[in-house]
Amino acid sequence: MNILWDPDPGALERYRFALGTNTQALDSAAMVARALHDNPAIEQVVIGPDVLVEQACELAEAARLDRPELGVILLRHRMDVTTLSRALRSGVREVVTASDETALVDALRRSRDLTIQLAGHNGVGLSGRSDGKVVTVFSAKGGVGKTTLATNMAVHLARSGARTLLLDLDLSFGDVAISLQLVPGESVFDAVAMGGNLDEEAVQALVTRHEGSGLDVICAPNEPGDADRIPVAVVTELLRVARRHYDYVVVDTPPSFTEHVLAAIDLSDELLLVATLDIPAVKNLKVALDTLDALGIPKETRVVVLNRAEVKVGLRPEDVVSAIKTEIAVNIPSSLTVPASINRGVPIVVDDPKGPVSVAIQTMTDEHVRRRLGEDLPQQSHRKGLFSRSSR
Repeated sequence: MNILWDPDPGALERYRFALGTNTQALDSAAMVARALHDNPAIEQVVIGPDVLVEQACELAEAARLDRPELGVILLRHRMDVTTLSRALRSGVREVVTASDETALVDALRRSRDLTIQLAGHNGVGLSGRSDGKVVTVFSAKGGVGKTTLATNMAVHLARSGARTLLLDLDLSFGDVAISLQLVPGESVFDAVAMGGNLDEEAVQALVTRHEGSGLDVICAPNEPGDADRIPVAVVTELLRVARRHYDYVVVDTPPSFTEHVLAAIDLSDELLLVATLDIPAVKNLKVALDTLDALGIPKETRVVVLNRAEVKVGLRPEDVVSAIKTEIAVNIPSSLTVPASINRGVPIVVDDPKGPVSVAIQTMTDEHVRRRLGEDLPQQSHRKGLFSRSSR
């Protein structure tokens, strides 16, 4: 399958001879990025002559890292040495004059041949990638148990046999390290020096291992001031590399839509939105959902999680549903064992694996992450009743 990125609505018909019928026309960088994220069958991206060369090069650089088998071909109204050299340096395979259909046909043929060779060499078929899944845990309000859910979900994934990475993206005040009793030698800040050259070895150099579960963790910086010195591009590169070497990458986030958080959300296969039974949390959840709608984040990637759901505070789960106009997928009960486990630095799924909170987190992970994202899991009927209702 091909993508034609061109703001001209008549471009697809103009290049139909070269591109064939199995081509989707898109008119923005965001739409192209989302299509590439969602559809591993896309083999070639042809970028129209009116797209800025800076945007074209940015896409090619990202594709070179994330999907090296993807072919990127750039069309220009006229050729010049500066554009040609810049495009090829960024990973564009060929630059073709827009009016030369024969040259475009030849360029596509050569690019497809190279795509097939690369896909075979990497052991990745054109119909699917070996990439892992990125799951981001977010709340627009602090204190709702987001980090507890993220750490326990990641630990459960690791203990289930999945190669799992937990990234603490609360760059100023991240608590993942202290929650797991880790003493990291490196943090996400150390990725800055390797920006543009990150690979599996570089990612492993940043990791701290949680010995009790086999979970790999990249911790937040020790100094809050380091957060402003971490470019968004480094976080994006880190996530793209990590997903190629892990089954799951779980991202814990601060309670705000920072640029780093938006980058993680854009790369996420699933987004867990956490709230509790209090008016500020519900209000912020509604604002977060509206923001995600405005950003074009697909609704089907979202899972609403109500933490401490049975606490009697004068607000009911039904009231939350009425306020946010979205179904609650998961109810997590409250228990005094949770703060006790946090204070000991032992995940609740390890400390009290058969307790109601642990069972709810495990079920949430199995049903709303692993199964939804394609794992073939056996039905576990003994866990029925932990969900208020199905999210799908």
